[in-house]
Amino acid sequence: MGAARQVFPLTQLLSSPRLTWAGPPPSALALPDCARRSERAAGTEQGPCLASWLTRAPRWIGARATSCTPRWWPNSTTRNVTFFIFGPLMAFLMRPYIQKRTCYIYCTMVLFVFTGIFSMYFHATLSLLGQLLDEVAILWVLATSYSIWMPRCYFPTFVRGSRFLFNCMILSSTVIITFLSVVRPTVNAYALNSMALHALYMAQSEYKKTSNKQLRHMIKISAILWASALTSWISDCLFCGFWHQIHFFYLHSIWHILISFTFPYAFVIMALVDARYEMPGQTLKVRYWPQDTWPMGMPYIEVQADDKNC
Repeated sequence: MGAARQVFPLTQLLSSPRLTWAGPPPSALALPDCARRSERAAGTEQGPCLASWLTRAPRWIGARATSCTPRWWPNSTTRNVTFFIFGPLMAFLMRPYIQKRTCYIYCTMVLFVFTGIFSMYFHATLSLLGQLLDEVAILWVLATSYSIWMPRCYFPTFVRGSRFLFNCMILSSTVIITFLSVVRPTVNAYALNSMALHALYMAQSEYKKTSNKQLRHMIKISAILWASALTSWISDCLFCGFWHQIHFFYLHSIWHILISFTFPYAFVIMALVDARYEMPGQTLKVRYWPQDTWPMGMPYIEVQADDKNC
């Protein structure tokens, strides 16, 4: 196609698998030309060029962009609708717990909704800006969750058990990673994976410590959901040709749906673990919406005790 920009059909963009950058780093794509033009035009071209760089369709690996031809179901809106439902619903159902613990939990729920919005935008456009917004939103969801629910026994020794110092460390680290992601978009992927591995380590440690049957059950279910989601994502990336041959194009959509179900379970697990250290005078019970007797439901926390002893 020469220098012309390759245009992908909209139906191909909606359910596309997670794509990998195939060209040089973003700093080597358009910004050097911007700098040369800005020198000639006294800086007037730099702003528009940056906007074009962020919204352009990146050069993706051709095999994943052409052979894995996706289908319309579910499109970038419907496969992320669970993010728009679970965030506000959990904030409503867990109001008594949030009022006793901290209102900053609402920030995590709002960021969870924005994760769905930015994911929908990224998969509809495949722009670099969409990728950054998608990954940065997930990064901040994890960061706020760590700052609120991380047990003090897992704090680094140099913060000496101070949640204020720990939150300052989390905030500064997240801000730095966010800015670095603009220069090197792959930084966020490594940061997200490392945080996920650390969360798995903590879940395994708490599973061995606790005798709480509800907590152990939640850890098992979330591990199954996360492993199923990760298997779908890896299989979609590595065996794209096989799924194309049998006309099955929905693994990436399944990944989105399973991950959206995993997050509510993770929130409840962190709340239960946190209550052992921060709310010893409270009795928390896991409930499921819409009915506890249903085989599948969205978990949330119910506070059963009236007194608080922090």
